[in-house]
Amino acid sequence: MAGEDNKRQLVTFQLGEEHYGIDIMKVKEIHKVRNIRSIPNAPAYVEGIFNLRGAIIPLINLHKRFHLRRAVLEEGEELLSGFLIIDLDGKQLGIFIDKISRVVTIDEDQIQPPPQMLSGIGAEYIHGVSQEDEGYLIILDIDRLFDPKELKQIKDMGL
Repeated sequence: MAGEDNKRQLVTFQLGEEHYGIDIMKVKEIHKVRNIRSIPNAPAYVEGIFNLRGAIIPLINLHKRFHLRRAVLEEGEELLSGFLIIDLDGKQLGIFIDKISRVVTIDEDQIQPPPQMLSGIGAEYIHGVSQEDEGYLIILDIDRLFDPKELKQIKDMGL
């Protein structure tokens, strides 16, 4: 019998045409898009900042970062759009998503290594891929999504 240590809980979402998952322990909150302030001279993928109960959170647009198209949402699905607040080594960042899906639990042995040619986000940012009913789920390695230079650049902006 497989133990609980062999299971992984993921927050899943749509970004462009693909479905992604992030370890639930890295996701702090899910928010609707509102009251975003732009930052002059910020990298193109830094959409702006958001005040979350007194904490200033930089918002990253993964569409711009990885040159992805936004998903075409059906009527009413825009209510499921927003951003995830994630924790990267104690630093909180917001990442835009097209549509939140659900929390899933998968067995580690169901996760396959990422194929080298995957549309959108590069294989170096992907922990693995898992089969799901509608196709596959791309599991992001959120700790590798931003290199140290990018994180330092965001930090140097005072965020």
